[in-house]
Amino acid sequence: MPRKRVDDKIVQSPTEMSLIAPSSKAGTPSVAEGEYLPIPGNTSEMPEEKVHMKKQLGLLEGCAIILGIILGSGIFVSPKGVIQKVDSVGTSLVIWVLCGLLSMVGALCYAELGTSIPKSGGDYAYIYEAYGDLPAFLYLWDANIIFVPSTNAIMGMTFASYVLQPFFPSDCAIPKAAIQLFAAVTICFLTFINSYDVKSTTKMQNVFMFCKIAALGVIIVAGVAWMFMGHVENFEDPFEGSTTDIGKLSVAFYSGIFSYAGWNYLNFMTEELRDPYKNLPRAIYISLPLVTGIYVLANMAYLAVLSPQQMIASEAIAVSFGQQILSWAAPIIPIMVAISAFGGLSVHIMTSSRMCFVGARNGHLPSILSHINVNHFTPTPSLVFLCFLSIIYLYISDVYVLITYSSIVESFFIMLSVSAVLLFRYTRPDMVRPIKIPAIIPVIFVLVCAFLLVVPCFDAPWEVFYGVVLTVAGIPFYYMGVAWKNKPQWFQDKILRGTHVLQKLFVSAKEDTEPDVE
Repeated sequence: MPRKRVDDKIVQSPTEMSLIAPSSKAGTPSVAEGEYLPIPGNTSEMPEEKVHMKKQLGLLEGCAIILGIILGSGIFVSPKGVIQKVDSVGTSLVIWVLCGLLSMVGALCYAELGTSIPKSGGDYAYIYEAYGDLPAFLYLWDANIIFVPSTNAIMGMTFASYVLQPFFPSDCAIPKAAIQLFAAVTICFLTFINSYDVKSTTKMQNVFMFCKIAALGVIIVAGVAWMFMGHVENFEDPFEGSTTDIGKLSVAFYSGIFSYAGWNYLNFMTEELRDPYKNLPRAIYISLPLVTGIYVLANMAYLAVLSPQQMIASEAIAVSFGQQILSWAAPIIPIMVAISAFGGLSVHIMTSSRMCFVGARNGHLPSILSHINVNHFTPTPSLVFLCFLSIIYLYISDVYVLITYSSIVESFFIMLSVSAVLLFRYTRPDMVRPIKIPAIIPVIFVLVCAFLLVVPCFDAPWEVFYGVVLTVAGIPFYYMGVAWKNKPQWFQDKILRGTHVLQKLFVSAKEDTEPDVE
């Protein structure tokens, strides 16, 4: 039976605690420094493998993760953010194409980063390598306090709304408490699935990927058929009335970019990819052009059936599209939206937990969050932690406002991640780069992102201000939790006891530093 060494000394910081909890079996003597104990759990059938996340993701799973995040419920519900700013069909489609191209440029940069720094954690890992502790911690702070749990909450409520709607009359609003409760159950269920088995989760994602593509294929085919029937009046003068205001065009571009958000999420799970040097870039190269084509064709289908005014007035464009053109098949649309929201939520829970896990592994979060369940080899503590925060956000009434405040900050951190490509070219010229893109590509991406960050400062200054305030609020927590090493002994003792209790609860252990070769 394999045993793990236990070093039972009090470490200098609660974020550095990586102790294996003593056995909870009655009568077990206390643990002395240097003594050996079994990994907590079922000691009769201890796993022979080393404790680390397994490489279970191939090319198909990688594509499913990227498509699962990007092709969420947004393309079905509200792609009106662009059309209402540009005021014309032609300019709207041009914006969607340009946003797809910029996303592909960014994805190329992440392909180099992901193969040069083959670590999980995505943006956090790259910012940490390039700029050090404080910037990486602030990204982690924003992500775990705002980005991730609020997004989980909104995706959960979107799914709950579409599932519960058929059980209520059309003129009756769904009780908010029912939506919140159903969303909470959904988030807990998906957290359990992700904690139980990565392989089962990824198989589910593969199914959802094909379902989403098929659903959007129905919309595209229906729209093309509608145009072939002679309904092309919305495209007769596609650029008529188009705005020439740079501010509005920039905001429209900004809306389109966020519809493509998620193309960097596979980088959060680099360490679980089989042959990441091949599968990471291949998944990106396959998924991004596919998403761009789907988005442009889907918007073309919407605009063929619905006028710009109808799109702006609609709260769920795909539903309005289905009611006008699909006749008896229109009820399929809400099912499509529900499936997309459910699949997107599952991917988001899975990938974001790896960022939390890596942050704790680097000492930026309590080390219990860097532990792995010894039976299922999943980051169960991180998954449960984010599940808890997500459920809290279900009951925060202004969660959308928080996302608005933080979206500018998130864009800044993405720009910072891509700028690391240029920084490493200067500071680490000898770094091994399985993929090396021309320097002009990250330069273009950084310049465009910088421009898109400057525009909101004039168009929505208060949102930018509050986003900066939320980020800066993490600085005191960094100095208290990470930089301050000599914490009082009584505080360290309490954290140590808490770590032991949670290790037993999650049957978890710290990751082995030398994983098996697979």
